[in-house]
Amino acid sequence: MRNLDQVIKAYDVRGVYPDQLDGDLCYAIGAAFVSILKLAERDGGPGTVVIGHDMRPSGPELVAAFANGVMDQGCDVIQIGLASTDGLYFASGSLNLPGAMFTASHNPAQYNGIKLCRPGAAPVGQDSGLRAIKEMVEQEAVPAFDGPRGQVSDQSVLADYAKYMRQLVDISQSRRLKVVVDAGNGMGGYTVPAVLESAAGLPALPLDITPMYFELDGTFPNHEANPIDPSTLVDLQAKVIEVGADLGLAFDGDADRCFVVDERGELVSPSTLTALIAERELKKAPGSSVIRNLITSRAVEEVILENGGIPVRTRVGHSFIKATMAQTNAVFGGEHSGHFYFRDFWRADSGMLAALHTLAVLGQTPEGTSLSSVLAPYIRYSMSGEINTEVEDQAAVTAQIKAEYGTRPGITVDELDGLTILGDDWTFNIRPSNTEPLLRLNVEAKDPARMASLRDELLARMRK
Repeated sequence: MRNLDQVIKAYDVRGVYPDQLDGDLCYAIGAAFVSILKLAERDGGPGTVVIGHDMRPSGPELVAAFANGVMDQGCDVIQIGLASTDGLYFASGSLNLPGAMFTASHNPAQYNGIKLCRPGAAPVGQDSGLRAIKEMVEQEAVPAFDGPRGQVSDQSVLADYAKYMRQLVDISQSRRLKVVVDAGNGMGGYTVPAVLESAAGLPALPLDITPMYFELDGTFPNHEANPIDPSTLVDLQAKVIEVGADLGLAFDGDADRCFVVDERGELVSPSTLTALIAERELKKAPGSSVIRNLITSRAVEEVILENGGIPVRTRVGHSFIKATMAQTNAVFGGEHSGHFYFRDFWRADSGMLAALHTLAVLGQTPEGTSLSSVLAPYIRYSMSGEINTEVEDQAAVTAQIKAEYGTRPGITVDELDGLTILGDDWTFNIRPSNTEPLLRLNVEAKDPARMASLRDELLARMRK
């Protein structure tokens, strides 16, 4: 029996091509996807799966194998070709079809992967079908299908996607902005010209865009398309300052995440963007719930409350965010990793929508207003960012830290996801990695010196 623990993970499929992820495995996953989710029959006729892929060279081969597995189980296939992950979610949502996106997101060039969803872009994670798919493939237990084979067709959704994005966040009346965009040779180089420029036939917007690395190239010749790594933002930061831009945008490989750089070349925390967008979404839907994972800044909860919203904390991970959004009918959700989720986008995450919201806010200000000044009210704590430390016995170290810090007066202990300790004006969280002997530390405090002191104390204990 094949062991797929390193390939089929909690939220998606991901592995090195072709050593871990090849055409044969993709065929089996496609067939199991149809079988487990019972997709072959829908509304009295054959079901349909929509499939897209990013710019990685292995994409077309793996898509073809997966599509054959789907069709051999009696399901039709719509291939949308090149797409960002949020472009695939748009197709799944607007067509109300299950989908498969071939991407390894921000991972290096040798990787590829699959993100699966149900109709309406609903996630397929470990507890919503992915574990069952993994077991069926491992045991080579995909049942034979004796009905007619499915058919394949091609359909472009890029223009409709671009139009829909502009409808959700209208920046056509904004003041003119100078924007640098680093696509990292990823799918932002495909979607930005369609949404923010006129490549999809839409009217021009009041944006002067300086493009960086828009050529689609899954070998990532300039830098990895992973903007959570500060080293990948250096070129963007320099270009923003060089051309005197109002802001910079950096997309990851599949463009479902967007990171923002202000006019000084300083990175804007995803927590700050979460607070900003939460305020905007609450103006559209007063009194709604807003989701944040527990690593985002306490400032996010403060802003939600100040704007009449209901803050709801979740564990880290898109499946938790999306499930909680569905349960609470939340209007918006944000994560510290730069994923932003929107109720009016089928609760799916979109880097493009986060970019549009940022542009909209700045575009409504008087000429000469800086992004850093607009964002200042949302920056209330000094944050360490996520620090990974190799720890063999994560449970023991976490228990020691809980015993030391969790019994002090005025302290709140929260174990929703790892260990969170909340003081009066400081917070830290320690979470074990699911796949490596690592503890992940995040610290914040009102006072930068207090944050640094607490961070160093905790790291010293973790590294004993």
